[in-house]
Amino acid sequence: MSLKIRLTRGGAKKRPYYRIVVADARSPRDGRFIEKVGAYDPMKPKDDPARVILETEKVQAWLAKGAQPTDRVLRFLDAAGLAKRPTRNNPQKAEPGTKSKERAAARAEKAGAAAGSAE
Repeated sequence: MSLKIRLTRGGAKKRPYYRIVVADARSPRDGRFIEKVGAYDPMKPKDDPARVILETEKVQAWLAKGAQPTDRVLRFLDAAGLAKRPTRNNPQKAEPGTKSKERAAARAEKAGAAAGSAE
């Protein structure tokens, strides 16, 4: 059985509240879970200590049993010092697409031709 430490959504419409739970990877997002290990309230300010609440002993026990945290939960665990989140680097993400590059080249060529004819 593959275990995940992940978020389940609760709260009202446009007022999200998440529980951090340990669940079987095959169960639905808001469905059956094994144990609640924390909570996350994104409506609170970022510097509020009650924004993310973790039961560290339970989390450490589940990590020792092989539960895999999702990306968002891994951020919380890294901030709490329970797990290390590897840094990611995708230099191609900031690079414009091919069509955008073609349009930029066409604009530069047009501007060069306009500057040449003005002289």
